[in-house]
Amino acid sequence: MAIAGPDGVDAAIQQGIDLDGSPIPVEMLSLYNEVMELESQRARSGVKKSMRNRIVKTGSKHLDQASLDARLKAAGWEGLKEKEIAFFYS
Repeated sequence: MAIAGPDGVDAAIQQGIDLDGSPIPVEMLSLYNEVMELESQRARSGVKKSMRNRIVKTGSKHLDQASLDARLKAAGWEGLKEKEIAFFYS
């Protein structure tokens, strides 16, 4: 099963199948759905903050630390925080 991007993963979860075509255990799906339901009820602090968090989380998989830091600053956000560097780059 060829899936790309976050929407592809969501589609696979909805179908209850992993990327290799194997079924996702019901217990895993149940816990995932429960946690996502709780998350959907959490109050948000701002769209730009959420965007930055997503950029850091995903960007750290694709960009080196210096590049991501520079790109964040160039876009108008603060650069990488020490705790983000420790978590994503150590």
